[in-house]
Amino acid sequence: MKKENLFVILTGVVIGIAALVLTALGNPANMGFCIACFERDIAGAVGLHSAAKVQYVRPEIIGLVLGSFLMALASKEWKARAGSSPALRFVLGAFVMIGALAFLGCPLRMVLRLAGGDLNAVVGLAGFASGIFLGTLFIRKGFTLQRNYATKTLDGTVLPAVMVGLLILFLAAPTLFKLSEEGPGSKHAPFLIALLIALVVGALAQKSRMCMVGGLRDTMMFKDLHLLWGFIAIFVTVLIGNLCLHKFNLGFAGQPVAHSDHVWNFLGMLLAGWGSVLLGGCPLRQLVLAGEGSSDSAVTILGLLAGAAFCHNFGLASSGNGPTANGKIAVVIGIAVVLVVACVNTFRKENAK
Repeated sequence: MKKENLFVILTGVVIGIAALVLTALGNPANMGFCIACFERDIAGAVGLHSAAKVQYVRPEIIGLVLGSFLMALASKEWKARAGSSPALRFVLGAFVMIGALAFLGCPLRMVLRLAGGDLNAVVGLAGFASGIFLGTLFIRKGFTLQRNYATKTLDGTVLPAVMVGLLILFLAAPTLFKLSEEGPGSKHAPFLIALLIALVVGALAQKSRMCMVGGLRDTMMFKDLHLLWGFIAIFVTVLIGNLCLHKFNLGFAGQPVAHSDHVWNFLGMLLAGWGSVLLGGCPLRQLVLAGEGSSDSAVTILGLLAGAAFCHNFGLASSGNGPTANGKIAVVIGIAVVLVVACVNTFRKENAK
């Protein structure tokens, strides 16, 4: 096996172990890492929504960005760049979040849920793969959000700087933030330990180019499993860990922070997968790219945060009881919006030739 594949597998193993450790130290079950859930918690902690059960400054998000930033600097891969359809990226990011919270998890958490025996995640995976397949149809036809350009160094440091500021502010004055006293937001590993683990994961993810969307996209388009090996490694590592710790629970019912409405699990992840492949990466990859200096990914992350705020301010997010009526409408609207974005940025380009 190529060295590149081995490093991606090593990264996957480390992420799997990290997820197991974070869960053992207090993170919610099957949620050692969940980019969508953790960004939702941060949105609540800074007052973007008022859902009392999902508010916490998750150090995992801070650590992923800063770990990527430090690794990119150390390997001389950091480069400030921007200009690739920022407004569309913001909108797509918001709808990716809406889809993820309809399912109750990002692609990374979907893998963790699978490894915990949650069969609802199988339905989510089918939807996610279908969304990526739809995206690849447009990519083959020439879909593009246009190229980005080198920009001022200061532009590329905005999100890492915001994360540093958030970290300092939380450590210095935690009472300024809204913090859950019950529910998923109240369950968390010790802050500094979680931050350290996330720094390591962020650095490895930057070096390995870890991306669930990229893995499935490349497999479908080029039969290249290079990136997919990482998520296979995460799944196997967490599965073995759950079996050893007697935390494996096979079935649809009684799964932590999950529901069994298969239609909306499927459609929610279809929306998340389709939007992510058009954006060029899953929510985890967007954090890593933002750490590398991409302002386009920073705007996408702002869109994800805005999507999380919309979900909880307007009753779009699912719960253990299933999706809401508003959430179902939002997912359908999201799929329609992603279709329009895909068509306009594919066929307009073809017609211009």
